[in-house]
Amino acid sequence: MALSTDFTRLCGVRHPIALAPMGGTAGGELASAVSRGGGLGLLGAGSGDLTWLRRELPIVASGSHEPWGVGFLAWAAEAGAVECALEYGPSAVMLSFGDPSPFVERIRRAGAVLIIQATDLEEARRAVDLGADVVVAQGTESGGHGARRGRSTMAFVPVVVDLAGPVPVLAAGGIADGRGVAAALALGAAGALIGTRFQAAAESLADPSVTSAIVEGRGQDTERSGVLDIVRGSRWPSKYTARTLAHPWLGRWRGREAELAADARAAQDYRDDVARGAVPPLPVWAGEGVDLITDLPSAAGLVHTLAVQAEDALTRAGRGAAGQEPPVPRHT
Repeated sequence: MALSTDFTRLCGVRHPIALAPMGGTAGGELASAVSRGGGLGLLGAGSGDLTWLRRELPIVASGSHEPWGVGFLAWAAEAGAVECALEYGPSAVMLSFGDPSPFVERIRRAGAVLIIQATDLEEARRAVDLGADVVVAQGTESGGHGARRGRSTMAFVPVVVDLAGPVPVLAAGGIADGRGVAAALALGAAGALIGTRFQAAAESLADPSVTSAIVEGRGQDTERSGVLDIVRGSRWPSKYTARTLAHPWLGRWRGREAELAADARAAQDYRDDVARGAVPPLPVWAGEGVDLITDLPSAAGLVHTLAVQAEDALTRAGRGAAGQEPPVPRHT
């Protein structure tokens, strides 16, 4: 069983599924497991901490004979970190958030597939102009950082597909099961980039408190905001806000970001709250599809499950489109 698309053929993977390169969470074991399962495992290099990279890169490079890659934050990474990653021979490099142009030629010379994420149409056009081999269209349902004024995955993906064609597009944002993968394919995407679902996988580097919160979380409790970046002193560009599960500081400062940024005591108050356990040490990044996550499976098995679910969903949709009666759902 395999859903063959332009993405799977380009990257040499069995399934149109890629691991979102979540910084600090998508380590070598998780990326390797996704690749062994037939998807494209992308190591979450973030800003490119060299100590972290030199620990995690050998794990993914030796953990699977299947294609794998690495993802960087374009606004934060330095050339040396990208060079370090390329020494291990990744099949693909993904650049997200910010200007990817300083890294493009070096990645191309290394022969890696160039994946560029877009959160709006301006970024999508730039990705195409730079010669991206794959464009990721990220909707606002996604967990973690994304466009402050972005568009939903359902509306954004087909527009990017039309703009980018024939460059393959991956859909991202709120996809947490095989039905979401099937929906991405139906929208014209060549696959799906999935984050929160894999954050709650056995190989994830996320703290157990985070994975427990994801399993217990609800999409209605997620919120996109800049509050936690401000109070944590994060250098993230203001263009991007972050979707997290509910947090006490969101309720306290919602809609008052400018006031928060000007409050000299706020950062210390936040650190004090963390120190005494009143708030978690890190925000729980989670997308709107978090309701669909109820367990902590192995990532390799999860890739297979997502692929089977996607094929089944497309088959059922095809039967319905042909005028046949769909199966009647059973309620318990």
